[in-house]
Amino acid sequence: MIQFDLNPRLEGDSYPVIDLELCAVRLMKDANYPWVLMVPRKSDLIEIIDLDARDRGRLMEEIAAVCEALKQVTDCEKLNVGALGNQVSQLHVHVIARFRDDPAWPGPVWGVVPPEPYDHDKADQLINALKSALTGSSD
Repeated sequence: MIQFDLNPRLEGDSYPVIDLELCAVRLMKDANYPWVLMVPRKSDLIEIIDLDARDRGRLMEEIAAVCEALKQVTDCEKLNVGALGNQVSQLHVHVIARFRDDPAWPGPVWGVVPPEPYDHDKADQLINALKSALTGSSD
């Protein structure tokens, strides 16, 4: 098991989905957008360049897998992927499913509308669908 400390803000703003080889995958607590965080489970990472070459490659593979899963589960029109880290410096990658009728389209999602809490069952359904898509199981 990999030991790392998840930033308290990232932990508080998201639900756990699954741990991949490198990244903890988490669902943001904002039902306005199907929005996933990917956090490499290693200590003291701020930038993608802080990963060694093997882990940078692994990160890209995992980003692709999460993108494919999110697209499959949501049938979104566009995927936004970014590692910003201006407010939380711990390395994390945002993967956001976008739709032409979402509240922020076509701009960035940050600060457009307040976060909309998930209904507990809806969050569980999305988490389970993502897990199934990422593991290839049909739970």
